[in-house]
Amino acid sequence: MINLIFRRFIAKWISLVKIRNIPFNNQHKLFFSSPLPITGAFVTGLCLSVLFAACSSPSTVSSSNPSATSVSNSASSKATVLRFGYQKSNILLRNKGVLEKRLSPNGISVEWIEFPAGPQLLEAMNVGSIDFGHVGESPPIFAQAAGASLTYVAGIASSPAGSAILVPQNSSIKKLTDLKGKKVAFQKGFSAHLLLVQALEKAGLKYTDIEPKYLPPADARAAFVKGSIDAWVIWDPFYAAAQEATKARVLIDGTGINKQGGYYLGTRKFVTENPRTVKAVLEEIQSLEEWFKQHREEVAQTLSSVLAIDRVTMGKATSRRTFGIVSIDDNLIALQQKVADTYYQLKLIPKQVNVKDAVLTQEQYAAFSPKI
Repeated sequence: MINLIFRRFIAKWISLVKIRNIPFNNQHKLFFSSPLPITGAFVTGLCLSVLFAACSSPSTVSSSNPSATSVSNSASSKATVLRFGYQKSNILLRNKGVLEKRLSPNGISVEWIEFPAGPQLLEAMNVGSIDFGHVGESPPIFAQAAGASLTYVAGIASSPAGSAILVPQNSSIKKLTDLKGKKVAFQKGFSAHLLLVQALEKAGLKYTDIEPKYLPPADARAAFVKGSIDAWVIWDPFYAAAQEATKARVLIDGTGINKQGGYYLGTRKFVTENPRTVKAVLEEIQSLEEWFKQHREEVAQTLSSVLAIDRVTMGKATSRRTFGIVSIDDNLIALQQKVADTYYQLKLIPKQVNVKDAVLTQEQYAAFSPKI
C-alpha cells in the first residue's frame, strides 16, 4: 500500500514539476530512484504529507473523489472547477472576470494557470493538469505528433497583419526571392515558422533555400540588431516593438497568407462531459472579444501595463489585431491538416498527424458553439 501511494506521489510531483518549469535534475532522479526501505519512515512520512497537501489543492484533486470534484448533471458528471491555462496575451480574459461571473451561479469556480508559451500549456493539458487553454496553430501539431491527447474546441480569428518578415532598414533584400541563401531567424514550431514556410512557397522557394536560425524573440531581436541575421519572422507585439525601436522594414506580412489564427483546446473528457460549461465559456469569450473590438484603446493600455511594453507599440499591435472566435468546421480542419502535412514533409515532426483524431463531431460542436 505504501509503495502504491509513493508511486502516485512521484507521478503527482513530476506533473507539478513540469507545470512550474522546475528543473528535474540528477539530484531529483537520485532521490526518487532510492529504494523506499533505505529512506526510512521519515521520508515516507514526508512524502505522504506532501502528497496529502498537494491533493488538497483544487487544481490537483483526484477525479476519483466525486464529492470533491464534480456534481451530478443529468447523465454526465459536471466539473466544479475549470482549470484554465493561459498566456499573457490572453490576460484580459482573466482580468475582466467574466468567466467567474458566468460560472459561479452554477457552482463552478475558475482556476487560472499561466504558461510562457503554447507547448508548455499543451504538455500540462496532456498530463491532465489543466482542462482548457489557447495556443497558436502550430503547437497542437507538434503535441499530437508527440502523442499528446487534446481536443480542438474553437478557432481564434486570424490576424494576418500581425505577423511579418522583417529586414534591416538598409537591407539589400527587396523581395522574397532575395531571401535565398540568407540567414532567417524565427522560433521553431510557432506561427512565425509557418508564415515563413508559406511565404517561401508563395515565392517559389524551398525551405532548404534559406539558412534557418531557431531563436526565441529576445535572442532573435538581439541578433537582428547586431546584424548577424538577414531577416526575422516575428509576431505582435514583438513585431511592433521591432518596428518602433529598430526601424525595421517589412518585407511581407501575413496578409493573404495567414488564413487561421490559434485555437482554444481542451481535454476530451472535460469537453464531452461539460458541454454546457464549454458553451458558457465560449459565449463569454466571444462577447468579450466583441467588446475588445470596440475598445482598442483600453485594450492597448491594459496590455501595455501587463506586458511592460510602451503604449505606442502596444497601440500599433492592437490596431492590426482581429478579435473573435470561429467555429471548428471542415474548412478549418483542412487548413490545420495542411499545417500538419507541411511540418511532416519538412521532417520537423516524426510522424504524420491526423488532425481529425483531435476533433469532435459536428453535432457535438453544434451543442456548445456560440452563434458567430
